[in-house]
Amino acid sequence: MASTSRPPDNARLDRIVAEARRARDLRETTYRERALAIYPWICGRCAREFDRANVVQLTVHHRDHNHDNNPPDGSNWELLCVYCHDNEHSRQRDSAGRTDPVGGGEDRATHKPFAGLEALLKRRE
Repeated sequence: MASTSRPPDNARLDRIVAEARRARDLRETTYRERALAIYPWICGRCAREFDRANVVQLTVHHRDHNHDNNPPDGSNWELLCVYCHDNEHSRQRDSAGRTDPVGGGEDRATHKPFAGLEALLKRRE
């Protein structure tokens, strides 16, 4: 029986390899890849260590919560595991839901416990 397989298309394979290399280079320039290259693969909160098998569970947290702020030195990044990262953003959402008593228009305390202290101290002298 005659073989129906064709010889490989070397030009097509070269294009695929070149595209894969370009994609790898692009990934390495993203902030996640840069953060993984700069910092050790350890969660900044729980100190869990990661390796190539589970590094997908390690995320980059932006300290100022601005995902457009990606300095080349990584000063706005922190590596966190997915659990600590979720916890950090949950705390951020929770605190955003609370109103500040000083600026939120709520009643503030009016009692001044040390209001007459200076007069009492002067009388004592």
